[in-house]
Formats: sequence, C-alpha cells, structure tokens
Amino acid sequence: MNTREDRFCSKMVEIPPSGIRKFFELCIGHDDIISLGVGEPDFPTPWVVREEAFYHLEKGHTSYTSNWGLIELREEICKYLERYKLYYDPKTEILPTIGASEGLDLVLRSILNPGDEIIICEPCYVSYHPLADLCSAKIIHLDTAKTGLYPTAESIEKVITPKTKAVMFCSPSNPTGRVIPEDELKKIAEVVKKHQIWCLSDEIYCELLYDGRKHVSIGQFEGMKDYAIIFNGFSKSFAMTGWRIGYIAAPHDLLVQCCKLHAYNSICPPIFSQYAAAEGLRNAWDEVEKMRISYQQRRNLMYKAFCDMGLPCTEPEGAFYMFADIRPTGLTSEDFATELIKKHNVAVVPGTCFGAGGEGFIRCCYATDINKIKTAMERIAQMVKELKK
Repeated sequence: MNTREDRFCSKMVEIPPSGIRKFFELCIGHDDIISLGVGEPDFPTPWVVREEAFYHLEKGHTSYTSNWGLIELREEICKYLERYKLYYDPKTEILPTIGASEGLDLVLRSILNPGDEIIICEPCYVSYHPLADLCSAKIIHLDTAKTGLYPTAESIEKVITPKTKAVMFCSPSNPTGRVIPEDELKKIAEVVKKHQIWCLSDEIYCELLYDGRKHVSIGQFEGMKDYAIIFNGFSKSFAMTGWRIGYIAAPHDLLVQCCKLHAYNSICPPIFSQYAAAEGLRNAWDEVEKMRISYQQRRNLMYKAFCDMGLPCTEPEGAFYMFADIRPTGLTSEDFATELIKKHNVAVVPGTCFGAGGEGFIRCCYATDINKIKTAMERIAQMVKELKK
C-alpha cells in the first residue's frame, strides 16, 4: 500500500465535497423524503429536442466534433445572443462546453496565475470557490447581504487592488434568485472597464425571469466585449441537465487558451447533445415558456408559505431558488437543514454551502412537483412552530 503522505494533490485534499451533494445523498433510497435540494428541473427535456438527438443517433452521428464544437450549434447560439444585444462571431468567439461548469473551469485556469485575486460575489454557486482555489488564486469574498443579495459597483470597487484579475457573479442568482438591476449592472461595467479586469457573468438562468422582467447582460454595455466572459447553457432553461451542454461567449484570444485545455480534458461535448441543443434554440421556446410559467406559480406558493410561517425571504426575481432566512429559529443553517431532513423528511441546502455570507439561510429549489412543495412547506412550518415554542 502506498503510504506516502504527499501522494495526493494538497489543494485537492483541502477542498471539501459539495454540500449540496451531501444532502442529496441522504435522500437516496428514502422515498419518504421530499428533496428541495438539487437545482434540477422536474420536467423532461422537450420532445423536439429529444427527437433531434434520436434522429442523429439513428443516422450514426456518434463521432467527435471539432474541439470548437459544431458550427451549426455555434451559429444558433449567436442568433440567440443577439436577443440580448450580444454580438459574437460563431467561428471564433463561441466555445461549446460540457455544461457551463466546464466553461467556468476552463476560463479560471486560463486567466488566473497563482496569487492573482478574484472577487467572488457571495452567496454564490458552490463550484466558484474550489475552482478558483485550484488555480492558487486569492479569493476575495464579497458578501452581498448588506446590498440586497446582489453586488453593487461601489462594493466591488472597494475591494479591487492592483492584484485583482477578475470579478465573478451569477444573475439571476443561484442561490438567491436575485437579479442585478440594469442600472447597477451598467455601473459595474464602468468599474470593470476602469480597472481593466475580467468580468465572469454566469447567465445560465437568464430565461427564467418572472413578473415580466427581461434579461440584461453586462456584456451588452459599450466597451464590455473586451472584458465580459458570458457563461450559459441548456441545463436549466431547456431541462437538459443530463445532456451536459453549455457554452462560453468571450474574446477569441481567451477562447484559444480555453480550447487548448478543453481539447486535452474532454475534446468536445457529445455530438448528439450539440445537435439537440441547436434544435432547442430553433424550436423549443414554447416549452421553455411553459416551464417558466410553472416555476413562477411554484415560486408564488413557496414565497407565501415562508412569509406565513414567519421566515423572511426576498421574493426571487429569477432562477428557481428561494433563499429563506431561518435566523428567527435560533439554529444555524447546518443544524436547521440536518434537523429538517432527520425529523421531518425534507431536504434543503444550508446557506453556508454558498459561502460564509449564507449563514442563517437555507436554499430551497422550487423546480419540484407542486404537491410535493405544498407538503414540504407544511412540514417546514411544523418544525418552525415547534422551534418557536
């Protein structure tokens, strides 16, 4: 047996496993547990998308594609991005990836040197910290709790130093559901340009906006194409989590670096996923809208339930998460989530999984059957009632 103390990468050993997966694993084999934990649509992928994949499989289209992906897909992505005043060359400025998650990894490893600083706006998606940490970057934790759970230009500029290489955020946000207002986004763009830093904008939930809101990308503002790195994909809006298909839209010189690593670690996304995604962009929008409307109805139900039980939360403007404040119960996020799953058979994610600024909160995903949501909220209300006695 190999007993060398240094037989593993020290950085990898230090990184904790995903807190989301921890609570998800507790649900496996327990049909009586209602999971509000994993952020995954409960809808099947739209039929028109699946049918396109079947067609290409039947035709034997099962090879690798170019490392840059199918030009057909890249062209459809560019047509789509034009909706948001984002203009990219499909041949040189779009890179399909194994979900948006691979895209984040490629970009971080392509821009960060050891010791570089990256501002991560918290609460944030669970992979941001470990992926930046693996690059030996210094993470600047920007807690947005005091600014409405979204970053402001002022708060970002306060923590910029000569070593700052990038700022990263998600809007609509996972885990809070907040959307950075357009006027604030424009101010952030000015700060980014002033200091000439990269702006990593995770826009994977941009089609899931509520109450008539329209998505605004930071990349649309004048001069931002040189600094904005846009991450998007098909997992959330098109219910295609298992297809593992996302993309980066960014300057060509950056994507050249990303594509080198992409070629070595994954080569390309599955060809049938690429064909299917292209068809989704052409013909699946009616289904996307049906899902969005359903999520809005479920959001309304969950938001009212939390308010009625006395746990305050900001009404989500997008995505499909509720970030509920459980501090009135006196429990920590971890203790609340643990007691909830063990005694009441409901799985949620402690806010601390999304950064230190998430303490005192839990994340609940409402991309779940509405009857299960109703039952889960009744169980949470019962627990809160018991804790307040």
